[in-house]
Amino acid sequence: SACDFVVAAKDTVIGFPETRRGLVAGLVLTFLRRQLKDRDLRELLLGGQLVTAKRARDMGLVNRVAAPANGMTEARQIAKTLVQGGPQALTHTKRILDEFWPSSVKKDLDRALRHHLKARKSKEAEEGIAAFLEKRPPRWI
Repeated sequence: SACDFVVAAKDTVIGFPETRRGLVAGLVLTFLRRQLKDRDLRELLLGGQLVTAKRARDMGLVNRVAAPANGMTEARQIAKTLVQGGPQALTHTKRILDEFWPSSVKKDLDRALRHHLKARKSKEAEEGIAAFLEKRPPRWI
């Protein structure tokens, strides 16, 4: 299905700059922790730097990298492969994969939202967002 696979254009850059704004990427982390190794996850979320589509593929964040004009062709090729499986078998396999995680997505989202909201209300976030909007480095408190 559309949420299980990612095709990125070769010129795509991906990043999570929340910490540079005094924020927490908690909601995104809930899903990324299910896709990435711990060190790659830490690099993306703590470093806040942009990574290329190739680096994202190497990390496991992206399944395939395609020329910008070929993204939909790649996505359709994945879809053609998927429809060869039985719909119920695919559904059950996805459920099993989801159940292997030690905690549910809902529990993780609730936890992440608490952290996100706490950070969002902080003076640090206020300064980080202002600095971003004013195109200047933040003056951390």
